Amino acid sequence: MADPNRAAARLALVLAQALATIVVRLRWLVVAVWLAAAAAATLWLPSLQEAESASLADLVPEDAEAVRAAERSTELFSVPLTAQTAVVQRDPGGLGEEAQTRVAERAVTAREERGDGISFALPLVNTARLVPGSREDSTTAITFLFFEPGTSIGEETRLARDWAAREAGRPEDALVGVTGSVPARLAQWKEIEGALPWVTVATILLVFAILALNYRALGAPLVALAGAGVSYLVAVRVAAWVGEQWGVAVPSDVEPIMVVLLLGIVTDYSVFFLSGMRRRLAQGEPPVEAAIGATGQYLPIVATAGLIVACGAAALLAGTLEFFRAFGPGMALTVVVSLAVSLTLVPALMAIGGRATFRPSLPAPAPPEEPSGNRRRRTETWSESLAQFATSKPVAVVILLGTLAVAAVASRGLADTELGFTAIRGLPAETEERRAALAAGEGFSPGILAPTVLLVEQASGPLDEQSFAGLQERLAADPGVAAVVGPADEAAREVEGLVVSDAAPAGRFLLVLEDEPHGGPAIETLDRLRERIDALVADSGFEEASASFTGETALAAETVDTLTGDLVRIAIAAFAVNLILLMIFLRAVVAPLYLLFASALAFAATLGLTTFVFQTFFGHEEITYYVPFAVAVLLLSLGSDYNVFLVGRIWQEAEHASVRDAVATAAPRASRTIAIAGLALAFSFATLAFVQLREFREFAFAMTVGVLLDAFLVRAVVVPALVSLFGELSWWPARRRPALRPTEEAPPA
Repeated sequence: MADPNRAAARLALVLAQALATIVVRLRWLVVAVWLAAAAAATLWLPSLQEAESASLADLVPEDAEAVRAAERSTELFSVPLTAQTAVVQRDPGGLGEEAQTRVAERAVTAREERGDGISFALPLVNTARLVPGSREDSTTAITFLFFEPGTSIGEETRLARDWAAREAGRPEDALVGVTGSVPARLAQWKEIEGALPWVTVATILLVFAILALNYRALGAPLVALAGAGVSYLVAVRVAAWVGEQWGVAVPSDVEPIMVVLLLGIVTDYSVFFLSGMRRRLAQGEPPVEAAIGATGQYLPIVATAGLIVACGAAALLAGTLEFFRAFGPGMALTVVVSLAVSLTLVPALMAIGGRATFRPSLPAPAPPEEPSGNRRRRTETWSESLAQFATSKPVAVVILLGTLAVAAVASRGLADTELGFTAIRGLPAETEERRAALAAGEGFSPGILAPTVLLVEQASGPLDEQSFAGLQERLAADPGVAAVVGPADEAAREVEGLVVSDAAPAGRFLLVLEDEPHGGPAIETLDRLRERIDALVADSGFEEASASFTGETALAAETVDTLTGDLVRIAIAAFAVNLILLMIFLRAVVAPLYLLFASALAFAATLGLTTFVFQTFFGHEEITYYVPFAVAVLLLSLGSDYNVFLVGRIWQEAEHASVRDAVATAAPRASRTIAIAGLALAFSFATLAFVQLREFREFAFAMTVGVLLDAFLVRAVVVPALVSLFGELSWWPARRRPALRPTEEAPPA
């Protein structure tokens, strides 16, 4: 009776060989089509900057309570409280009386004239520490600026800078600069735009150097980089165009990530094809036949690996947070285009280049290797001898226990991971936005730039001033709150529509937190207040009242909270996609399960090390909120690339040898290719550190460490040990073909 698994495998190989033959025979047409596609995309499709895009900083829950509270606050109160742009003045030696007077006069003028796009200005000066929570006396002034609805972030920042230079440009005004979440967002984009050429050039040079050193040839890296270049020209613009058509705004912030991802992926897959062709050329095959044979051999592996990465990125759509819905499609499209280029353009270029691709180091032709079942006696290499020793079950157990111990130590920081937004503090220290924010925090309190607003509405009856005063006192007693301004403050009540509503029995409290408003500690403070707010309201004497928070800290807190539920959904989707595709490729159930376990182990160690480096060593209070989740999906999917390549080779060897011999033979041979591919991919992600933003450096570190752990520890050590330990059970529910005995001859092919 025929084995259906074996029949399916043979059919896949036949189809792969047929496709490889078509691609190579039509190589000049394939190259022409891709060049035309790249030209068409460049000429007619929008770039990420030209397309309607979003910022990662904007991607908060659409149905957030903080958004509804902000809308309700606008309905009930005539004076706005939360601004995203501010002008900061500070002189540590003290602002003069005239300078302080001008701060108030300028704000009044702005409110009365409502010119230059500025609709309202709210001044604060820490004179005599009248502003609650002020750390200094008469050193710092902040003017919060409000703009007409619909003003773009670029225009808002320009208007604020023009206003500051014109109105506070005297030396005695001690102008520090313009800051806030809006100017910080624009500064982020400028940093990304300025660093993108450096990221691209550095990635190209690193890939070229790694491949040139590995193959000791110039043609091989040029083939990989040509494929990557075409992928970039097509993928980025296709992602932007599809985003426009589907109404999914792909953040332009992610373009550097897309660049290194496609460069790394195309290089990864090119390494598989190039290594296969070089080996065949060394065995004396003609160039065209070698290209067809290598492409046919690795096409199922590369196709499966690419589909796993693309579907893994698309699994981000399982999340409800808009960030995932924007980030996932962009990454998936990038991978799909890169896969298409790798399966067609790269083999075509290899065939065109022929033996010149690997000159001057291509070795003289050698007799082809016989299948392992035909080799009665052969000399093992030192790496195969070492692998033979390592795959004995007692040694494999020791290796696994040792690896688990190391991973457990590396993962210790995982429990300490704090998440937050790093829009301002993540900027370079010399930027105006960060310097101005630091100056505001030194004069007042770090939370002054984005105070949290608490809206309290009574169900009926007149405003209960005593209850509002009691609640204000309780809020001020929280250890994370530096100051509270509310209905109990006479000066605040004198400003009509500021803290007391004329439209309903409602009051507002302005909470200045002790910590930077977007960071982990501030989010923890607000989470604690949200849990206690109903009790605080009841204890203050309100019989029927509703309370809700708004402001940037509230939005950050709800975003981080949403991540928890999204993480479960995304993890289930990503694991399911990886598991199903691995099961289809390997035609087994057990092996995919422990392969994914190994990938999860690598991710836990990676995130633990990232937390240790940035929170413990560098003293950061949090990791940028989206970094762990994007890293998790990419590492899980990219790790499956190497799973497919390594275990696929072991499965091939196991056709003619025992499980232990198959591992000992295939693992060392596959490990070199995986090592080169892993180095190229890891160093590609490392170039993201050229973007001088904290989130990019966190992402660069995590991806670099994760890929290196995956390539050099998990795939080279852990997976061979797992296959050896599970043995025949790895193929369950299928049955592995019995290995030939050393004295038996293999059946003819």
